[in-house]
Amino acid sequence: MSYPNAVSLQASDNTQLNAYTAFPSTPGTYPGIILLQEAFGVNAHIRSVADRLAQEGFVVIAPELFHRTAAPGLEIPYSDFASAAPHFQGITPEGLTADLQASLAWLQAQDNVVADKIGSIGFCLGGRVSFLANAVLPLAAAVSYYGGGTHTLTDRAQDLHAPHLFFWGGLDKHISKEQIASVIQALDTAGKPYINTVISYADHGFHCDARPSYNPDAAKEAWALTLAFFNEKLR
Repeated sequence: MSYPNAVSLQASDNTQLNAYTAFPSTPGTYPGIILLQEAFGVNAHIRSVADRLAQEGFVVIAPELFHRTAAPGLEIPYSDFASAAPHFQGITPEGLTADLQASLAWLQAQDNVVADKIGSIGFCLGGRVSFLANAVLPLAAAVSYYGGGTHTLTDRAQDLHAPHLFFWGGLDKHISKEQIASVIQALDTAGKPYINTVISYADHGFHCDARPSYNPDAAKEAWALTLAFFNEKLR
């Protein structure tokens, strides 16, 4: 395990995966959050997001989604998407579902987690996986930041368990307006609750302060809405 606070989980397909965990600093019972990585691993940025959520009063687990194709602790530089591609392409809905179920089981096994107050949040690849999580787990809230490929999961919209909060960058060339529209149309058709937020002046990856596309204003604004949403739905 390449970082502190790591736990080892067993997925239902008999694979092992590591996950980063973060806890509030004071005793008590708290909601749980499954934090879902970008295409670059459970890296320092994702771990910092976990720590920030823990400081806000959530127990957090961030599973390594590439564990079937990568060694534990894989971190890929943001400048080297080519190295991420084989792992990005190697994930499947079935494998991700097993990882999500294992993460949920870990949270629900913690004495200080309220078992029916669990949410998910993901960025980039993780935004798409957070949408899947809402479909396959009995979540109480879910958040997706610029989840590329979410439009390929619109057939799962009818399965969503919880209100879903979306963030998109208006300058994002990776995710088209048509793709976003297809996601929202699917939720409307299914009658599912959501908040859809497009930040016109933000690009893909705007929340990540380790990426060139980082936009501090957009990140601050989206984070404030994220915390308000989680506090509303999970407390």
